[in-house]
Amino acid sequence: MRRSDTQKEGTEPTASRNWRTVIERRLANTRPRHGPEDWLAPGLSLEESRSLQAYLPVAPVPAAVLVPLVERDVGLTVLLTQRASQLKHHAGQISFPGGRIEPEDAGPSAAALREAHEEIGLEARFVTVVGYLSDHILLSGFRVTPVVAFVRPGFELALDAQEVEDTFEVPLDHVFAPANHRSGRRRLGAAEREVQVWDIQYEGHNIWGATAGMLLNLYRLCTTEDQPTIAELAGRRDE
Repeated sequence: MRRSDTQKEGTEPTASRNWRTVIERRLANTRPRHGPEDWLAPGLSLEESRSLQAYLPVAPVPAAVLVPLVERDVGLTVLLTQRASQLKHHAGQISFPGGRIEPEDAGPSAAALREAHEEIGLEARFVTVVGYLSDHILLSGFRVTPVVAFVRPGFELALDAQEVEDTFEVPLDHVFAPANHRSGRRRLGAAEREVQVWDIQYEGHNIWGATAGMLLNLYRLCTTEDQPTIAELAGRRDE
């Protein structure tokens, strides 16, 4: 792994930004965008994602995750889960609460809120959905809608031990600091094609894979002033 040069994408040092205001502005009036032409591979641009089309699932399962930003006195933090060690897939990995969108769900935000309540006991009354990132396509066969939300302090969590081993919070300033973005290369299965991947270390936790990629795309959305880039990273905007 090597350190990233993502700081060149920002317009000013990250520590000086009011992230709540920036996130509200960037995601205002957005709604989910599910078209294949808009799918992003985690951590990659739309152009890079489209170049991987031959390696991606053709009919992915619709899913949603909650990107919970807790409004602490010291600033926003990201609430993350550590998956249970006995799970068949992705055991022990760091992730957002979420899962597949069920037929009874009204949409991605309803699914994300339901899953967050089922997995970690986060009650919807503490959560305010602010908007959506573009759908992310995963090699595991899912099309994931990231639902970005602010979480009011005062909540109490109750973890489903069958799915979640632990939860923790990471300061958003840490996530958005370019010095903490480490990049590497990953081979796509048996193919010769390699893609760039990311991880973020925090107090013994290794945030990587789709979770790190979505966080990197949220960082890019919040630090760029390039309108086409904003348009491809955020959900579809209703003006």
